[in-house]
Amino acid sequence: MIKIKHVTKLYGDKKALDDVSFEVKEGEIFAFIGHNGAGKTTLIKSICGILDFEEGEILINGKSIKAEPIECKKIMAYIPDDPELYEDMRAIKFINFVCDMYDVPVEVRERNIERYAKMFGMEKELNNPIKSFSHGMKQKVALMAALAHEPKVLIMDEPFVGLDPKAIYDMKEVMRGIVKDGGTIFFSTHILDMAEKLCDRVAIVKKGQIIKVGDMKKVRGDKSLEKVFLELEAE
Repeated sequence: MIKIKHVTKLYGDKKALDDVSFEVKEGEIFAFIGHNGAGKTTLIKSICGILDFEEGEILINGKSIKAEPIECKKIMAYIPDDPELYEDMRAIKFINFVCDMYDVPVEVRERNIERYAKMFGMEKELNNPIKSFSHGMKQKVALMAALAHEPKVLIMDEPFVGLDPKAIYDMKEVMRGIVKDGGTIFFSTHILDMAEKLCDRVAIVKKGQIIKVGDMKKVRGDKSLEKVFLELEAE
């Protein structure tokens, strides 16, 4: 579903991504981990078409994010670590605005908004302005807007930051449901024990290079993912 082929991204003379290649398959949850500044957000924004890159290719369901960005984005949803929303909008208006961009039928959006508002405890908040919300509530609005159009590819940067324990549990269940239906999830996280339990495959990035990638069980072996990550970081 996502193919990353020899991607290099430069900031001046610095290689933020250095010949990065791996694949995220249909029907799997894929974790992308690394220390701060390792290149996680740069790659995520490159996959989403937010950042350009100097070399390589990124394919979403067989289409190039450079050559066919609109076609790629039609099946994607992106949730950043710090969602930047239109804060003067009411939450329901913002979610419907996103649904309008994706041409979501009224009956589909109403069903999904009702489902996720109830799930995340936001039913009584939808008519309030986003600027009145806490960080966690803004994160829930971003999640609802992303999920309302039923993306086939869900890309998230630290999606659990700011969420309460119930919302984290519910979001994990949503993720499992998406991949069960053939969708693909790619996300970065610093919560390694969660990634270990939730994800099918993992890639570890260090200084813009992939230093380990593969099935979660094979990558960690008889160790915890945290132990493997710390050992690789120390090398």
